[in-house]
Amino acid sequence: MPPSCATVLLSCANRRRSEMGKPRRRKNRLQGYDYSRTGWYFVTVCTKHKEHLLGEIRTSLTPSPVGRDDLGAPFTALSLYGQITEKYIRFIPAAYPDVRVDKYVIMPDHVHLIIRIVLSEHNGPSGDGAPRSSRPTISGVIGALKRFVNQEAGASIWQTSFHDHIIRGEADYLRIWHYIDTNPAKWREDCYYKDGDLECPRTIKPT
Repeated sequence: MPPSCATVLLSCANRRRSEMGKPRRRKNRLQGYDYSRTGWYFVTVCTKHKEHLLGEIRTSLTPSPVGRDDLGAPFTALSLYGQITEKYIRFIPAAYPDVRVDKYVIMPDHVHLIIRIVLSEHNGPSGDGAPRSSRPTISGVIGALKRFVNQEAGASIWQTSFHDHIIRGEADYLRIWHYIDTNPAKWREDCYYKDGDLECPRTIKPT
């Protein structure tokens, strides 16, 4: 016997209330922004469940190159997954002639990159020479990076999405560059450090 209209409506209402109680996934992209336009982007990609799959932080036993007597700066000793990730990060400019990786660091459970989209001659002065669908986007570049790493690793090691920040101006760029450069030394202060209780914001605000 088919359910009555009242039963169907009650079921729909209960389902809506149940869905309203679930946390909504926050959108990481800026709505309405063209991520294929020329510019600099600060991108963070995390491993699935923030597992320390990419390496571990160690302190170099080699003296600092600037002549100090202390030990060298902390660095990430890359695991096999970390080495595969670095391989494909370095391959990005070859795969995408209009894309540069200005700076990156591979941490145990995440990767930070400064990605620059530039204009080649065929794009013209405003980038309108090529169809929008043929121009590289941040989502396309990061999606390909994760896909190729997963294929070679033989496992899905990344979170579904990624974090991005549109870099606006030289001061913003230099702050982020410094943040990436000192990330291994400040590993336990990082909001991406798994053992910490901090929740990372959608965009990082380097200090």
